[in-house]
Amino acid sequence: MNEQFSIKDKVAVITGAGGVLGGSIAKSFIQAGAKIVALDIRQEQLDVRVGELKAAGGEAIGIVCNVLDLESLEKVAAQIIATYGRIDILLNIAGGNTPGGTLAPGQDFFDMKISEWEKVTGLNLNGTVYPSMVFGRIMANQKSGSIVNVSSMAAYSAITRVPGYSVAKTGISNFTQWLATEMALKYGDGIRVNAIAPGFFIGDQNRAVLINPDGSLTERSQKVLAKTPMNRFGNINELNGAVQFLCSDAASFITGVVLPVDGGFSAFSGV
Repeated sequence: MNEQFSIKDKVAVITGAGGVLGGSIAKSFIQAGAKIVALDIRQEQLDVRVGELKAAGGEAIGIVCNVLDLESLEKVAAQIIATYGRIDILLNIAGGNTPGGTLAPGQDFFDMKISEWEKVTGLNLNGTVYPSMVFGRIMANQKSGSIVNVSSMAAYSAITRVPGYSVAKTGISNFTQWLATEMALKYGDGIRVNAIAPGFFIGDQNRAVLINPDGSLTERSQKVLAKTPMNRFGNINELNGAVQFLCSDAASFITGVVLPVDGGFSAFSGV
């Protein structure tokens, strides 16, 4: 591999590592030679993930952590520094929608449960801000590091039925730009903050709204594909290269960017 794109021996902290997206990126990073610190609130899924990462021949540790608890994050940060002495990469992958956060076809805004709104916005937005505050402070002291957040197509234009998720992801895009500016102005050009904005990928969280029980596409899926010039859903591993690029020296002059990985969805008007 071109050394510009290398993340070999970098210490990469990945929140939500027990999930599908976090797991995919973690496996890709460990194959690229990074040292993985996998964080998740679910012990069982974390144990499975770390086992997979070690089986891939790389160095990985798993730590149970609640990204919405600053005290929990501070303890984890101390443990990472005691183990590795530094943090080079933070991937804020923890997040996603909840079943209760998606309005049913017959519901509207006024039927939305405030508890679900608070759950979804808190998990996504605070679940990005809090780790960035705790682990970003270590990067500030080092004068080096790369943070990558996860935005969404919902931050580009309105997507029906997911109000809380849409607002949170829009906030993440703005926060990414804000923190990129803050870090560069106050701590130098060695710290970069960027985000990816995935297009449409079929996973556990959205399968029911995209795929019918008989395996056919729902009406929502058909609308998504009609606005995706590549005319297909993405494969989860198609996000890995974009994230690695943003964390590598190849992106040394890139900060404050929200990079779509979407098959052209965000570029296409539908006409």
